Amino acid sequence: MGMTLYTRLLVYPDGDTQEIPHDLRMNEVVDLNGFPLPLPLPTDRMIAYRVFKKATSLERGEETTRYYVELLDRIDLQEYL
Repeated sequence: MGMTLYTRLLVYPDGDTQEIPHDLRMNEVVDLNGFPLPLPLPTDRMIAYRVFKKATSLERGEETTRYYVELLDRIDLQEYL
C-alpha cells in the first residue's frame, strides 16, 4: 500500500505558483502568501487576492490542488471593508 503526497499550490494571475501548507475555500480573500485575511478588512489599500477556481489532480500517488486567484482592485476591496 503506497502513500499519497498532498501538494497545494497558489496560482497567481501571471501563472507563477507558490506552495502553501493549507486548504483554501472558494471566494476566500487571501494575502500575497495565500493566507486568509480576516474580514472585515482594515483598509482598501492592500494587496489581496480572491480564490476563483480550484482544480485537483491525482498522479502516481501525488494529489495536487491548485487554487487560482485573481487580484482584487481597490473597488473590489471596498466590498470587504
